[in-house]
Parts: sequence; structure tokens; C-alpha cells
Amino acid sequence: MPRLLPLSAALLLSANAFAQAPATAPAAAGSTPISLEQAMADPDWIGPPVEQAWWAWDGNSAQYELKREGETIRDTWQAGINGGTPVKVDDAARAQLDGARPVYDASRTRMAFARNGDIFVRDLRNGALTQVTRTGEQESRPQWSTAGSLVFRAGNEWFQWRAGQGSSQAAIVKAEKDPAIEPKPDDLRDRQLRLIDTLASDRAKREAEREQEAAWRAADPTRAPLPAYLGEDVEIIDSALSPDAKWLLVVTEAKDANAGQAGKMPKYVTESGYEEFEEVRVRVGHNAPLPHRLWLVEVATAEVDELQLHALPGIETDPLAALREQAELESLKGDRAVRVESEGGGSPAIHWRADGSSAAVLLRAVDNKDRWIATVSPQAGQVDAAALAVRHRLHDDAWINWNYNDFGWTADGALWLLSEQSGYSHLYIADGQGTPRALTSGQWEASSPVLGADGRTFFFVCNRDWPGDYEVCAVDRDGGGVREVTALDGVEGFVLSPDGSKLLVSHSDSYLPTQLAVVDTRGEETALLTDTRSAEFKARQWIQPEIVQIPSSDGAGTIWGKYYGPATMEPGREYPVVMFVHGAGYLQNVHDRYPVYFREQMFHNLLVQHGYVVLDLDYRASEGYGRDWRTAIYRQMGTPELQDYLDGLAWIGANKQGDVDRAGIYGGSYGGFMTFMALFKAPGAFKAGAALRPVTDWSQYNHEYTSNILNTPEVDPEAYLKSSPIEYAAGLQDNLLIAHGMMDNNVFYKDSVMLAQKLIELRKDDWELASYPLERHGFVHPDSWYDEYRRIFELFEDNLK
Repeated sequence: MPRLLPLSAALLLSANAFAQAPATAPAAAGSTPISLEQAMADPDWIGPPVEQAWWAWDGNSAQYELKREGETIRDTWQAGINGGTPVKVDDAARAQLDGARPVYDASRTRMAFARNGDIFVRDLRNGALTQVTRTGEQESRPQWSTAGSLVFRAGNEWFQWRAGQGSSQAAIVKAEKDPAIEPKPDDLRDRQLRLIDTLASDRAKREAEREQEAAWRAADPTRAPLPAYLGEDVEIIDSALSPDAKWLLVVTEAKDANAGQAGKMPKYVTESGYEEFEEVRVRVGHNAPLPHRLWLVEVATAEVDELQLHALPGIETDPLAALREQAELESLKGDRAVRVESEGGGSPAIHWRADGSSAAVLLRAVDNKDRWIATVSPQAGQVDAAALAVRHRLHDDAWINWNYNDFGWTADGALWLLSEQSGYSHLYIADGQGTPRALTSGQWEASSPVLGADGRTFFFVCNRDWPGDYEVCAVDRDGGGVREVTALDGVEGFVLSPDGSKLLVSHSDSYLPTQLAVVDTRGEETALLTDTRSAEFKARQWIQPEIVQIPSSDGAGTIWGKYYGPATMEPGREYPVVMFVHGAGYLQNVHDRYPVYFREQMFHNLLVQHGYVVLDLDYRASEGYGRDWRTAIYRQMGTPELQDYLDGLAWIGANKQGDVDRAGIYGGSYGGFMTFMALFKAPGAFKAGAALRPVTDWSQYNHEYTSNILNTPEVDPEAYLKSSPIEYAAGLQDNLLIAHGMMDNNVFYKDSVMLAQKLIELRKDDWELASYPLERHGFVHPDSWYDEYRRIFELFEDNLK
């Protein structure tokens, strides 16, 4: 079991060393109640969380970023792992900083990283720093070859660097017509060339010059590589160069394709004094993301071939065939559209082996019912013979998760991947061409895997003890038991040290924003590096949320929750109830980490101070509970989640002296949507509700999120009727507050305006709409936060007391 060193140990910094950002006010008495003004104030008074962290090259210190008080500037700090006070890196020393997400060469003696859009190489034997690029471009994605050269990208252009030789462009690909391709037969042109000798002679000379130039260029190693041409009807979306710079995979989509009608969002309070309009996203079903094409380029010859996707198993099957028929639509003809992308485009969808012999590619059906991982192993001079070999297929009748799709290679060429195929995200590995075998299993989630420096040990984040308890775990690639390396409860992520012996762990707790700790990979010693909270915030006595388990009335299992209540309950007293609904749908809020909703957590403290009890649930569709919990809302958003809240209300009445006849509910985004569903579909269950930045009609939301869960309005109109609150607005009989930022480019302010008009037409009373002209989806101004939560508090005081 990991051991936390005593406070006097050398590796543990003193409490005085923790204060890296100056306290914003004198320490307050522990009994000071939280006020609404303080809870909704600029969070600088709490102290800045650690935002990004990485190792210094020698493994003796950590470097990380903190927001500067009162500004948006992020300063870089450094903390030694052997003690001492963390210090802010001064301007003169910034040129020697290392960078986040470094990659290591085969011998792990050099690391490469991107910093400020440039590429650097650090020699780990002596600390020498080499700046590879110094440009105005944003270079990224460095990768070492087994031979020790480095490739990296700038946009969709790729470069190669060798020690002592500098860097040069390694591949050129153009979305243009190949000038060497003969034009299509044309009688008029052919007649001109036949009749006019001068035209024919000039043309022949141009062709000879072009052919000679191409031959010289191919034979001269000092020249830039030959350009490869993909045609003028495509647009380059992504690319990945093999580390040996011999092969390039290119992702394209159709050029100038119809992307659908974008919205026009008005902005009323502007610097110009005039109304201004911002173009915003397309609505669901008005046009789906464009399909991708995948091309293989042999760099030396500039030969190009399109990799065919016909062999992807299941690509020809339409998972929505029955719904199309029911909607009297034509059946899908041919293969389904496919995109080359991973987690919302955030992580690379193409990974090359270090020796350049093979690449692994993640492909998703546009309907997101299938995800494939395929490999390609090209041979020199045989571009047109290369083909994709499917290594893993994941199908879901609902939708493939946005998360848990990491994959990559081991040094010896084994393919590893995450998959939800068992119902929970777990780690798999495939040796050779074999079927992937599971390294982890159980009713818990594995995420963010990293292969250790030994090439054998995988480290990853796990929640084995209970769904909200996150640690770093480890498992050998040959299998065996999973061990927990950390005992911090609220692990958010980690970075392996350059020598592979330690982990720099980001962790947090209910009232502890993200901090850093160092844990050795054996899990035997832990050193806490930072505590950036202000003295005032640390001095306060906060209500520690009680983690509770509520049985689901429809047999779905346990609903996990956070309960906030007084330390001592008055015998015989029944307390008014407030229930909180987190946003994002697929998000977890019942855990041992610092919540995204830290302001709401302070507000829950305030509510308890004023005589309420509060319950916050991870309803169905929340993250961390496996596939079935996630997909329970498929084609019925707002139905199982509402049942979870009704079960939670009954539970708090039976177990925590909650007065179920005096209950309120509130939340933002998805939480606002659920507040509507609670008030409209279960009138009387909640006497008051506050819907913040809420979705009222899912046909107004985006395609990427909504079509996964409800398909499209054309194909599945019943799902939209069942899931959109505006369809149930006639059920409102309780008190409703709607609050929405007018510059919200995620859930449009239009949603709330539409519902307001519907409520007017229904002649409903006891509702109000609060509008915030300078706020987007996430509020940023303390005045707006205060005004919004003042209204929520008054709503509950007026109707639940």
C-alpha cells in the first residue's frame, strides 16, 4: 500500500512552502459562514489550481502553470521534489524551460517537446538544450525514429531533424491537380495541336523540361522532396508522417462541400455601440460531418494511392434501417460514411510505429455506431498494394463513447488499445496479428494509459474501489494482477519522469483545487509538492459531502450521490430539499476530486447554513459507470434521469429527514434541461426549479453530440418528441426561473426565448427569464454569477420555506 511520508520527512514540503500565490485576504475564522457574495466572487480568492505540469529534464523538479491573480496570464513555477519553496520562473530563465508531453528516443537519452509552438530537443545525459525550430508557425507532434531522427509537423507540412544536420522539409503534399497527368481527351485541343506545329513543339518542350526537373529533383538528396498531388476536389484535414520519413498518411474531405446553414447570434452590448452578429454552429441533422478519405503517399516517389474502406466489417450495414423505414425514408445505399478521428479530434487518430513499418488508424462511422482500429504496413514501390487490416472493431447500438479510445504501439510492435467492449473501458494488447487480449477487467474504468520506460508496465488511471475514487494503477503487459500505485483518492492525471522511476501526479479533493504530488512507481513513497489555496480558503470549515448510494427503483443499480447536510440533525425536524443536476450529460460529479461545480459546492454549504439539505446525483448517462449507464438515455433523454432524481428525492425523505413536499431542483446546461423535465413531466414533485443555460428543444443543438443519442430529427422524430422539454411545457405548475447568457454559442439563448414564448402562449405564470447580455455558456463575470444565484436562492427561500 502506498505510504505517505510524515510531515517532517525531507520529501514533504513545509506548509509555508505551499503558499505560491499570495493570499487575497487575511485568514478568516473557521466558523465564518460562506456568503453568497464570497461564493460567487472571482475564484482568485480560493487560490489558483495547478493547470499544466511536466517534469524538468533531470527529474529533480516539476514545472507547472498557475494563473496570476486578477489577470488571465499564466506564470510558470518550479518546485523541487526534494524540498524547498516553489519559485516562479523569471523571464530570463524561461528560455531553458522544458515542455509538456515530451517524447523520448529509443535509448531514452533524449527527449523532444513543443514549447511556444517551437520544437526543442533535450539531451538527458547532460541537459544540453537544442532549439530545432524558431518560426511563427505552430510546430507539434514530434516523434523519434528508431534510427534517432525526429519528425514533426507545422500545419499539414512535415519536417525531419537529425542531430548535427538540422531540419528540412520531409514531405510535400498538395490538394491540387497533378501537372503530370494528361488532360482528358478534347477534340478541339487535339485538333489545334495537330494543325499548329508551333503549339505542339512548345508543349513538348514544356513536358521535357518538367520531366527533367522531376528526375534531377528525385536524384538530388539536397533538394526538397517531390510534391504529391491529391487532386483539386479535396481539402487536407490531417496527416501523419512515419518517423523514418518514408511514408505519409493524409486525411481529406470534399472541398467546398455544403456544411449546412450556420446560425447568426446577435450581440446587443458591444464596444461599437451597434448590434453585432456572430456566426455559430449548424443544428443537428443540417449537415452531418463530412466523410473522410485516407491516402498513402510514398515520399521518395510522390506516388499516391487511396486506401479503401470497403473492408471495414459492418460498414455496409445500416444500423438505422428500421428507423428509416418507419420514417418512410429511403434506405442507405452503399457503405456508411467514415471519418478518421479519435476523441472529438483531440488526440491523434494515426499512430506510426517508431521503425516506420506500420501505422494504426482509428476510424469512426459518421453515425458513431462503429469504431475500427486498422493498420497499414506499406512496402517500398508498392503503394497501390497497401491495404488496411482491421485489428479491432467496436460496435454499439446506441453510440460509441467519445472517451476511452486511446491506442498506440509498444517498442517491439505490439498494438495496445482501450475498449468498452466488456461494458467498461479496459486495456487490451495484441501481439503480432493476434486478437487483442484484455490486461484489465472488472466493473470499473481504465483510462489514460502510458507505457512505462521498461516497455513492459502500463500505468493508467483507474476507479476500482468505487466509481469516484481515482488512483494511478499499473499492470504488466503480459498480464497478472493490477496494483494501485497511489493512495490520493482524487487523481486527475500523471506524467512519467524522464528516467521512468517516478510519477508527477495531479490530484485534488472536494475543497482542494488541482495540486501536484510525486509518487515512485513502486507506490512506496509519496511527496506532496503544492498547496496553492489562499489562507482564507483553507481556514474555513467546509461541509464534507457524504458519498451515498441510492437504489434505483427500476433495477438499473446504484445511483451514487453527494449529500450535504448539517452535522447534527434536529430530532423530528424535516428539512427543505434542494437537488442539484450537473451538466454535460456525460460528466461525473460524485467523486473525490475538486468539482467543476466548485461555486455550486459553496452554494450548497450556504443552503445548509440556511436550513436546507442538498443532494447531487450522478444520474444515468454520467461518466465513470460503464457503457450501460452511459447509453441508458438513448432515444429517451430526460426519462431515466428523471426517475433517478425521483428516487433520490424519496431516499432523502426516508433517510435524511428531507421534506419531500418542499423540494427544489436546479442545474445548468444538461442540468437546466433536466430541471425542465422534472417540472414539466412530474408536476408537483418539485415546488421550484432553476434552469440555467438550458436546452429546450434538442433539434436546436449540435450534430456531433445530439445525433449520437437521438439520431437525427428526420430519421428519428419520435426521439426528439420524447426528449425535448418544450413538448411538455403544458405540464408546468410550479415556480420556474430560467437564466441564460445572451452570447451563449453552445446552447443558444434562442432556446430560452422559444420556451418563453411557449409559456406565454400557454398562459403560464410563476416563471421568469433572467438574461445576461455579456455571458456565454460558462459565466465569467462575478456580477453575473452573483445575480444568477441570488435569484436561485430567493426562488428557494420564497417557495420551499
